[in-house]
Amino acid sequence: MEESTDSVQRHVPIAAKEVKPKGPLDWLVTNIFRLLISLFVPIVTFIVLYAGFVFLRDSNAPKGVVAVVAIVWGVGGVALLYLVSNWMVEKLGDSWRARIQPFVFVGPAVAILFWYLAFPSLRTFWLSLFDRNGVNFVGLDNYIAVFTDRNMFTAFRNNILLWIPFGALFTVVFGLLVAVLADRSKFDRLAKAFIFMPMAISMVGAGVIWNMMYAVDPNVGMLNAIYTGLTGNAPVAWKASAELAPWNNLFLIIVMIWLQTGFAMTLFSAAIKGIPGDMLEAARVDGATEVQIFFKIMLPSISGTIITVATTVIIFTLKIFDVVMVMTGGQFGTQVIATQFYREYFTNQNAGFGSAIAIVLLIAVVPVMIYNLKQFNEREAF
Repeated sequence: MEESTDSVQRHVPIAAKEVKPKGPLDWLVTNIFRLLISLFVPIVTFIVLYAGFVFLRDSNAPKGVVAVVAIVWGVGGVALLYLVSNWMVEKLGDSWRARIQPFVFVGPAVAILFWYLAFPSLRTFWLSLFDRNGVNFVGLDNYIAVFTDRNMFTAFRNNILLWIPFGALFTVVFGLLVAVLADRSKFDRLAKAFIFMPMAISMVGAGVIWNMMYAVDPNVGMLNAIYTGLTGNAPVAWKASAELAPWNNLFLIIVMIWLQTGFAMTLFSAAIKGIPGDMLEAARVDGATEVQIFFKIMLPSISGTIITVATTVIIFTLKIFDVVMVMTGGQFGTQVIATQFYREYFTNQNAGFGSAIAIVLLIAVVPVMIYNLKQFNEREAF
């Protein structure tokens, strides 16, 4: 027995024995190396790429040539830096390589995430504690103003009571119905292509298109052409009328539903195709109707996808900005949290109040995002 044990130990790879740090000093040195290697790639990347792009910016070459060189410079430069960093780690030996190599690839992403997301968020929070000019410290006064301002009440109402219930709900419902019904058609690919096509349009472009649809002039606005033709009444300013508030928000929400239904349909269609065909066929043999199959088999089987799509759309509706800004500018009772932030920070030049609105919006989005990530980890959503 002792001989077999000794033989097993002799065959254990040396790298596997050396991976575990031997003591506190080894642990400290390891983490210092991890930090340095993690910072090496992004810092050198930023310096080299910035210098290259500055050179290209000041170049007199044609713009097309500059664009091509910039792409090659950016992609090739980052790839070269990763190769060099990986080569350096490979030279450290098996023990250090196993500890440090993952950080070579994860470190730049974490650094970029911190620099472009975490650091600006912390700076925005710091600005929210000062007055409009960022000079005098006012504490939480801006946050108190956020929850007492009349325009902010309207924005919260529109986001929470209109955009989320109507926008998110109908996007999920329509996306699910289209996914189920299109799969039964012979022209399912063509139908899905047309429904997904609005996803290729930017939010600003969609706002311009639907501005024409809602135009007051019946010769331009299709909705007013139909309305005046059927009723004989005067045209209505569907989105730009304070008399219709708050229901004029629904005409803006329709634009978001039109854009996001294709996104929901695509994910639902993929999830439905993942349901075992034998299960559906067995249910039909047992006499189950299509409605029963839909509610008792399909919905439970794709519940993870439904939750994921719903939370993603809710995050999108909380941050909605482009459509509202293009179509109404946040006027006529259609303002949302994001447009109020823009108005206070950029139009009214109130940095403190605008920053407080941005932090409140971030706090509102984070719980939904965390729940979404939790669902990804707990179950197979797709």
